[in-house]
Order: sequence, then structure tokens, then C-alpha cells
Amino acid sequence: MNVLRRLPLLFALLSAAGSSYAAGIQIGVVAPQDGNFATLGAQITAGANFQIQAQKDTATVFNEPCTEDGGRAAAEALIAAKAQVAIGFLCTETLEGALPRLKEAGIPAITVSVRSRILMEDALKNGWPLFRLASVDSAEAAMAISTILKSWAGEPMALIDDGTIHGRELVGAIRSALEEKGLKPVFTDTYRPGQDQQIALVRRLKKAGATRVFVGGDRSDVAVIARDAKNENIPLTIMGGDAMRAADQPVPLLEGVQAIALPDFASLPAAQSTVQAMRAAGIEPDGYTLPAAAAAQIASQAAESAKTENKPVADKLVGTAFQTAIGQITFGQNHELTENFYQRLEWRGNTFVPVTTQSN
Repeated sequence: MNVLRRLPLLFALLSAAGSSYAAGIQIGVVAPQDGNFATLGAQITAGANFQIQAQKDTATVFNEPCTEDGGRAAAEALIAAKAQVAIGFLCTETLEGALPRLKEAGIPAITVSVRSRILMEDALKNGWPLFRLASVDSAEAAMAISTILKSWAGEPMALIDDGTIHGRELVGAIRSALEEKGLKPVFTDTYRPGQDQQIALVRRLKKAGATRVFVGGDRSDVAVIARDAKNENIPLTIMGGDAMRAADQPVPLLEGVQAIALPDFASLPAAQSTVQAMRAAGIEPDGYTLPAAAAAQIASQAAESAKTENKPVADKLVGTAFQTAIGQITFGQNHELTENFYQRLEWRGNTFVPVTTQSN
């Protein structure tokens, strides 16, 4: 009954799939084509299709309904299309449904989005061929720790969070790592988020003698803290996490506020030739566009190498340094990125830019 119930979805996926390019490597692109995630799916499809066409490979696009049933049906459609590698995958549910069948068919899946730690643990335990192009949460903390150790080690610093799971875990990981190195913050606190003002908090930071503060919280809270510190004439160097990549409202972020965050991939030196080519073709390389193009490059290079050496494609994905539109990419034995794409960024004008000099 389960198979019969999924047949209409499978037929819909197959009917929506289209192969447009000359025979080469068969790459399946799995991304939402409608619904709430359609915009993100369009970025994945545009980036993947652009690169696959440039490589003269074959792209077959499948809709991603973001359900386990949809994942199982997508896997059957990928097998029917004789895909050698599948890329995209915006949703955890899709992968949970697809991976057991993709393992049987020997089709590796490269996700550009899903960060679930539990899913990767299950994949490694069950031998599912999942590879993650998205940075894991621990990479954010690792870059924050490295940055603080290099730049703030001799300064009185504070660590504060907004009480959310992510904010608390991020700051907790930083604090534990710093204390192992003998560095103890002069002030720690959990503040109440979403407030119109944080004057009491910044005054307590001043009283503690802090001149540097890492905030595990939303951009809007960081903007309020920075504004109130300035209005109180309290000199603070403020740094947040990846949550800083959000709308600059309702309180504008002050110049010089820093973030440990993923960069705009279109600004990376390695991306410039691809960015120019995409824009010439009328494609704006935002969001997942460039990561999807990079996934297509990895898929093609791995499949070609596997064919030459008569090995499974998944074997060639481990330990190989792939040159891509967003720089060098290598998957470790744990199928995670060995590169850390998080950077120390600083708000200048109306955008975050890499910190190239010591900032106070």
C-alpha cells in the first residue's frame, strides 16, 4: 500500500523532471519548485543548471516537497533517471526519506542546506551516502573561539546570550574553550531579548570593566546593545554570530559591529569568474546559487574520477580536494567539510565585509 500511495507523487516528480543537456555525468537536482521554499529552490536550480550546462553534463530537476514520502519518491525518480550524483536537498525530511534507497542504488547526495547533526550521525551509522556542503553549527563556534583567542586574549571580555538554545549553546562552547586556555570572562549573563533598550545591561558591562563582548543573540538585540553603549559613552567592541546576517531593522546596526558569519559567497575571490558569467547570463548569484554550482562541480569531478578508476562515486568524494566556484572543498571521513567558511566580518556602510586589520 505504501508503494501504491507514493506512485502519484513519483509520477509527478518524473513528469516535472527535464534533461536538457548533452550526455555527460548524470546529475539529479532536488529542490523545491513551489510552496514556501520555492525562492530558495529556484536559487539551487539556477546555480546547478548553470554549472551543469557549462560542464556539458546532464541535469534532471526534481521537485522537493520536503516530506519523507517526497524523499522516497525523489529517490525512485533519481534511480529511474540514472543519476550518478544528487545535489540540492533543502530539507531534512527529504533526506530522511531518500537516503536508504539512494544507498541501495549507490547514488551519493550532496546537501547545500541541511545542518542536522542527528541526520549525519544516522547517515554515518547506516552507511547512507550523505555529504554536507553546508557548514555545521560547531564551525561557527570554532571560528569565534579562534578569533577571540587571536584578537581578544589580552582584553577584558564578556560573554552574553539571549537564552535561546542556539545562543546559549554557542556562548557555552566559546566559554568552555576559553576557560580551557585559562581565559575567564569578566562578565557573563543571559539577557532578555526583544527589548527596546538595554541600558541596564551596558552599564553592568561597564561596571565589570568589559571592553569586548560576544553576543549569542539576534541582530536586532545586538543593534540595541551597540546603540545604547554608544549613547552611554561606553566603549565596547561587540561581536555576534551568524544570526547577524538578518534585516537591518528596526534599529540600524552601528558601523564597526562585528560578526562571526558566513560570507556573501559572491564576494569571494574564487567566485568572481563564475559570478561574472552568471550575471552575463541574467542570473544573480545570491543565496544558494553559488553553493549549488559548487555542488555540481564536485559531483562532476567525483563521478569522472570514479569512472576512470572504476570506483564508487562516494569513495571519490572523501578526501579529494575539489576546486569550485566558492573555493576549495574537501569532505572528511565524517562526510563534513574540512574547510571552515565562517569569517570575522565587520559592518561597514550597508554590508558586512571581512576584517582585514585590527579593529577596536
